[in-house]
Amino acid sequence: MGHHRTERLVGAVLVLGVTCCGVGCNRKSSLLLERQALGPMIEEGEIAKTEPWVLDPPMQTKTQQGVEISVTYASRAYLRDFFSNRQVFGSYAGMNPFFEEQIVFYLKLSNHSGKKLRIDPARFVLLDDKGNQYQPIGADYGNALAEAKAPVATLTRGVLEEARPGYFGLGLPVGKIIGRPQQRFALMKMSGFQGGFLYDGVVYDGLLTFWSPHREAQQVKLLLGDIKTDFSPDDFPKASLDFPFEFAAKHNN
Repeated sequence: MGHHRTERLVGAVLVLGVTCCGVGCNRKSSLLLERQALGPMIEEGEIAKTEPWVLDPPMQTKTQQGVEISVTYASRAYLRDFFSNRQVFGSYAGMNPFFEEQIVFYLKLSNHSGKKLRIDPARFVLLDDKGNQYQPIGADYGNALAEAKAPVATLTRGVLEEARPGYFGLGLPVGKIIGRPQQRFALMKMSGFQGGFLYDGVVYDGLLTFWSPHREAQQVKLLLGDIKTDFSPDDFPKASLDFPFEFAAKHNN
């Protein structure tokens, strides 16, 4: 009986491996085939590289009309410490969910304006001195990048290590298979800087992620634009604020 069960287990794993190869091997998520920046198409090959950036100054603060925003460049070391906080992230702590193809900023916004604000991170942009403009990357892109990097061998090995007898002789370790993708997605969603209304007296923070800029860039500007304020009784904004943050950029080689 044990022999037949083992055969069924190995067969199921082989089928799983073939299926994964059929749908994932040598293919790239369509999300990752979109242009990674608004700029010259010929420049695309120099964007989203695994460059260890150093931005100077690494932390900046600006205030307008009672709205204070602090921006910190989140280096790899910064992110490692950030996501190790079990008090914040609980059992999901310990993984940096971002990749070296991405550049990350920590934002902290304090609203002491006496008015509510409306923020939309989709309107925030990163600019480089090579003529490229980058939009924020959401958790879906992070997952697509993770899937593109994950070898099928990792999945099948997890099944072999953790499979237990069950119906039809095979109990698939669902937690083992989807644990790390769930962890990555949860961390990106929880830490991401989200949009919406921000009322007076609220302090809000989170991470903003972009593709790594052109590898020859020497200056980058983070523009936190179109923050709506001074709303009329019918919720029509009569003013907006822009917060530009400029950094000198170089590689940490």
